[in-house]
Amino acid sequence: MSTTLDSMDSILFSLSRAFCTPFAVFVQIQGCVICLLLALGWLMAAYVRNREIKRIKNSMKAGNSLAFLYQDINELEHSRQAKLPRVSVVMPLKGFGEHNLHNWRSQITSLYGGPLEFLFVLESTEDPAYHAVSRLLATHQIGVEKMHKDTKYVLFLDDDVSLHPGTIGALTSEMEKNPEIFIQTGYPLDLPSGTLGSYCIYEYHMPCSMGFATGGTTFFLWGGCMMMHADDFRQDRYGVVSGLRDGGYSDDMTLAALAGAHKRLITSPPVAVFPHPLATDLSFGRYWNYLRKQTFVLESYISKVNWIMNKALFAVHCYLSWGFVAPYVMSVIHITSALRIYIKGYSQLEDATFASSGMSLVILLAICTFIELLAMWNLTRREVTLCNLLSPEAPRLTLAPYNWGLIFIAMLVDNFLYPISAFRSHFSQSINWSGIRYHLRNGKVFKIERRNDMVPAKTDLGGKHLYGKKGATHKASFLSSLGRNLAHWRQPKKFDV
Repeated sequence: MSTTLDSMDSILFSLSRAFCTPFAVFVQIQGCVICLLLALGWLMAAYVRNREIKRIKNSMKAGNSLAFLYQDINELEHSRQAKLPRVSVVMPLKGFGEHNLHNWRSQITSLYGGPLEFLFVLESTEDPAYHAVSRLLATHQIGVEKMHKDTKYVLFLDDDVSLHPGTIGALTSEMEKNPEIFIQTGYPLDLPSGTLGSYCIYEYHMPCSMGFATGGTTFFLWGGCMMMHADDFRQDRYGVVSGLRDGGYSDDMTLAALAGAHKRLITSPPVAVFPHPLATDLSFGRYWNYLRKQTFVLESYISKVNWIMNKALFAVHCYLSWGFVAPYVMSVIHITSALRIYIKGYSQLEDATFASSGMSLVILLAICTFIELLAMWNLTRREVTLCNLLSPEAPRLTLAPYNWGLIFIAMLVDNFLYPISAFRSHFSQSINWSGIRYHLRNGKVFKIERRNDMVPAKTDLGGKHLYGKKGATHKASFLSSLGRNLAHWRQPKKFDV
């Protein structure tokens, strides 16, 4: 036993010495830099959100109790409301989960003063969402029709997005102010349910949130909230319809690529942050499925330039992910080595020197990690406050349920798994999305499969049941169904949900 322990100590001290070489020190310093860059990004994003919080609060103090709707209370005058443009809201639905009714109510009860209509896109009447949304529409007594010929803007929403009462008005106002805007977007604020899987989702989204908290121009696009000019679809301008219909896989990545290719403007207003409650039973397996879908998106492309950009993003993200994790692995060795020296009372000067140097790196990494987590906490706090101000009638959001120990673990787990998922997506070129398997060739969908054995019990994030009691499957794909609807929008027709 003593010989075995001595052998393990020898290996441990050898690793500790190896992790103090110039290259190893570079890797650990690099990890600290990554932490600080993330902290800086979240600090800047928090500044943008906090500026909007102050604006709303100052406006309320000045007597505008409806500042969460309009900066200028005079905008609520009937003469101005009567001139607001028509907006069509398109919501693709698939499955039904615990948070859907709340989200749908927040969408159809918008306080937008102009003409507003909703288009719910379902693949089949057998979808559990069909009966649920039908009952909801009957309760609120609203009509649904294909996009009206006078619609000026179209807003695409995920069915798991919870809107604020003034969201549609805020997005429309920005489009009216700047007609050069191609797409307006926003981003979700994940509300973890307490499982490790939900915290991994939250951690995955937080670095992306920096790109949406600019208060203006951005290069990023989230498919869960996209407002566009309706004429862009009627005329298939820039290929927005054909690009999605003819083998398109990801709506946001496709449209972002088109925006870049045609030098069109994407903006994200500071109020476009939406509460996104995650399923209470979100397992680690469902998180892995979600991560696979996100990395698979980088395998789709519409042009050579888009392919180069996606591969560059693939390489950088993989490098930074493992570059983030590696220093923590090295720190475990440094800490273990230092503990063995302390417990056993080893007096070899060389080992003690390396252990001391290693612990210095560990302390530096711990400080940078604390700064990073503090910046993440600060941004989340600001976004929670902003959401509470924008939806004063909704249940109050709070930071109390957030477990920051699990968030730290999720940071390591998610960054370790991302490159594995990305490489698997690259070599597989296919993905199972809610019971439908998509196959890519040259960046486009060329084959769609449906089999009963591919249908998961629930969706990944929302925990939605995908099929009713009959468990029926259908030949037409959801993307094809949506593509047909987009293509037919030139002529408005009535239809029943």
